[in-house]
Amino acid sequence: MSQPSGRRRQLVLGGTAALVSAPLAAAQRRLTPSQMLGPFYPVTPPLHKDNDLTLVEGSKVRAAGQIADLSGRVLDLDGRPLAGLRVEIWQCDANGRYRHPRDRGGLEEDPNFQGFGHTITDADGRYRFRTIRPVPYPGRTPHIHAAVFQEAARPFVTQIYVAGEPLNLRDGLFMRVPEALRPLLLADFVAVDDPVAAFTAEFDFVLSPVLAGLFEAHTA
Repeated sequence: MSQPSGRRRQLVLGGTAALVSAPLAAAQRRLTPSQMLGPFYPVTPPLHKDNDLTLVEGSKVRAAGQIADLSGRVLDLDGRPLAGLRVEIWQCDANGRYRHPRDRGGLEEDPNFQGFGHTITDADGRYRFRTIRPVPYPGRTPHIHAAVFQEAARPFVTQIYVAGEPLNLRDGLFMRVPEALRPLLLADFVAVDDPVAAFTAEFDFVLSPVLAGLFEAHTA
């Protein structure tokens, strides 16, 4: 799926307003709330953009932090899988530093953390990433940014939060989400006995076929 660079730089919000106008039966599934893009979407995504953020091309040393496998499905309101869609994630490393020139927090960058990855949903709408369990960023609770690209629609942008994280209740962006919808942005990071990953987490995106109420994303 081709994604023109201009389009990639103009990611916008979508989805939350569509919940209001969705038919009652469909709304019972509940659309995934959209969130702001934030300031650290990659200016130039790395050439080694794949779905494993814990290994940088040319290195055998894994990223610092707790390795986690994040997977799930992209569905429509009727539960039908959305195949062939590009899913992207990006987040700070275990030190709380983004791979982005605008992150000038003075924190040391982990050279072994890719910081950005993408994959394509399969026939069942499934996606999978290997990354790290998110850590706090100065002023923010642990979170993973995510975007889903649909043909003939603006990209859907949101953030994935850690279920049970106490800092969630002090996070301005998370607390702006209506309380009833906050669980839709949470993922349980469950400890597993695996030679590489310490945690697994699942997160499903439920998208409207027509993203209503689109607004330009503002950095935050």
